[in-house]
Amino acid sequence: MTATASPSFPHHAPARVARTRDRLGRVAARAALAAASGLVLFAGFSPRPLWWLVPLAFAGLGLVLHGRRAWGAAGYGLVFGLAFNLTHLLWIQDFLGQEFGPAPWLALSAVMALFVASACALMPVVARLPAAPVWLALVFLLQEWARQRFPFNGFPWGRVAFSQPEGAYLSLASIGGAPLVGFAVLVTGFGLAHLLVRARATGWRPARSWRTPVVAVVLPPLVGLAVWPTIGTAAETGSRTVAVVQGNAPDAGIGLLGERATIRENHFRQSAELLDAIRAGEVPRPDLVVWPETATDVRGEDPELAALVDDFGVPALIGALYRPPGSDLTENATLAWRPGQGVVDHYVKRELVPFAEYVPMREVARWFTPFVGNTQDMRWGTEPTTLDLAGTRLGSVICYEIAYDYVARDTVNLGANLLVTPTNNAWFGRGEMSHQQLAMSRVRAVEHGRAVVVAATSGVSAIVAPDGGVTRSTSLYTDTSLVSEVPLREQATLSDRLGAWTEYALVGAALAAVVAGFVLRSRSRGTAGRTDATEGEQHGGGDTAHG
Repeated sequence: MTATASPSFPHHAPARVARTRDRLGRVAARAALAAASGLVLFAGFSPRPLWWLVPLAFAGLGLVLHGRRAWGAAGYGLVFGLAFNLTHLLWIQDFLGQEFGPAPWLALSAVMALFVASACALMPVVARLPAAPVWLALVFLLQEWARQRFPFNGFPWGRVAFSQPEGAYLSLASIGGAPLVGFAVLVTGFGLAHLLVRARATGWRPARSWRTPVVAVVLPPLVGLAVWPTIGTAAETGSRTVAVVQGNAPDAGIGLLGERATIRENHFRQSAELLDAIRAGEVPRPDLVVWPETATDVRGEDPELAALVDDFGVPALIGALYRPPGSDLTENATLAWRPGQGVVDHYVKRELVPFAEYVPMREVARWFTPFVGNTQDMRWGTEPTTLDLAGTRLGSVICYEIAYDYVARDTVNLGANLLVTPTNNAWFGRGEMSHQQLAMSRVRAVEHGRAVVVAATSGVSAIVAPDGGVTRSTSLYTDTSLVSEVPLREQATLSDRLGAWTEYALVGAALAAVVAGFVLRSRSRGTAGRTDATEGEQHGGGDTAHG
């Protein structure tokens, strides 16, 4: 009788499968938490007044990254960055989606997520250092610093500070600007993650190991609350009554390329209605009239616009596509227009929007933007300027520039006692872009201790007080006007005195922490190697003895 052999499997195969399944389950759970944390971060931004969600988002990210190595941390950071940016930048679809599909939105979101992934890859290096939440926060700020500059002059949208137009942390902008606000929020978030890890390790019983994370969680918001009483809002050099004209524009995305005449006509019509209301005594007579960004084209003489300003009888700030006499280049400019005199000065936008106001890599850009064959690049502004009108030194920060720290700071350091932000967000539909940008203006108001007048083509226009509060605002895609009194201030904040040095110090500390982390890791490996070698010698040569 012949025995039949039965198939045999390694006895450890079921255990290996179980371990693999368990490992994949943990990876999936971490990825899900990373994605959820990115979505919580998105929920913390305007128009939702949920600023307090943002530290919780970074607490979730900190838990995901705890104990991970560089590649794993980078992968989870990529998931976190994609979840946030795909939702936060969805308004790009309103602009380009119908003609170009999702490629521009997906590409930009992916690039922004790669910056986050790079920062997360460095976090295991600094996580071993004392006061780890501080260094983790600095490393995240390091990627914000980098993506404000690279590539193509960077893209500062979605910085942590811009999630805080109100709440406990906002007052810190008056001390160290947007970088310090972001740092404080991040320290709280990563501190909370470390506190949860330590609490679990001690069975949720308070222990000495809790001290550092507790301080990280509690100290930043307490300092922010303590600073609030120092925020000045009173007029120091008088006040001015400012009228903002929001003429509206079609909700047509890139179709606005063919609506220049319509936008101009809308603003003339709304200005005429405002004039009627002033003459009827329904609204106060303004000291200054403000038109939004690129509300009209001005090339040479413009008798119609000159007559309108003369009818108001007060100076006007006109946002225009401007071609100065003798120039063949168009500028995105704010024109200082006086009755009976015309253009007496102007400011030229210094941070142009890549792939829109200028087009790098034109052959590649054809796949992503309609502006390649439409016009030549606009002329870059090169100098900060204050515009003297209505007895006021005005600092103009045009649209996209509000995301860059140096633009508003330069004008305030030149003596501006009121900031004006002309903007044209009609390209971006009814999504969240306009609200996100208004939040930036609110942060800048506190950062510089100045009121900010936001004039938007199709909304949201607003009057922002020096403490970041919105005193008046409009709705999207409405034709209307705002007339409001605003305080003029001249006191410099500590943030203005320190200037860019706050950011330099934070970036320098981040780089130093990364270097220290690598040195510490190298020494730890060297010590471990020497220990293994000694143990091998004590056991008769280690593996060689078994050869």
